[in-house]
Amino acid sequence: MPLRRLRGSDAAAWRALRLRGLREEPGAFGSAWEEEEPHPLPWFAERLERHAVLGAGAATLHATAGLLLETALKHRHKAVLWGVFVAPEARGQGLARLMMRHLIWHAADHGLRDIRLTTSAENRAALALYASLGFVPYGREPRATLVEGRLEEAVMMALHLDASWFSNPRPDAIPGLCPPPPASP
Repeated sequence: MPLRRLRGSDAAAWRALRLRGLREEPGAFGSAWEEEEPHPLPWFAERLERHAVLGAGAATLHATAGLLLETALKHRHKAVLWGVFVAPEARGQGLARLMMRHLIWHAADHGLRDIRLTTSAENRAALALYASLGFVPYGREPRATLVEGRLEEAVMMALHLDASWFSNPRPDAIPGLCPPPPASP
């Protein structure tokens, strides 16, 4: 399934997939369906233009993940991974891992040193995926979110982009996301 950077022109497809994720798996997101559903299409298009957001799928999107680069002077060395969702019918193909590898390299190409994320303590699959990519927990927030009347704990994780991480093979470049790997001498 092809990966690509989503742009404003992908807003309708991204909105549909994001709202599906928010509705079907509310505990997997910090946002709520009720908050995002009323937003008009230009709101979604603007988010796609402002952030590095990947999508998997050609005519229909089946997976998405985003990276928010911090802009405050003392925080420009960090990014936040957000909005990771793979539709149930597309799971088991390694799409989340592939999207995350691309976003990690994108962060590295921008000179970032750390990537942060927050996930539900109940989401074992996400925790295992993030740990396999080198993310380590640095904190827990009890009662972090209220989802359908249930208080859920959140796990905060970070990936430090040090020399050891760069031993990971670089994925093929995605136009508009990461520059291509340097040519061999």
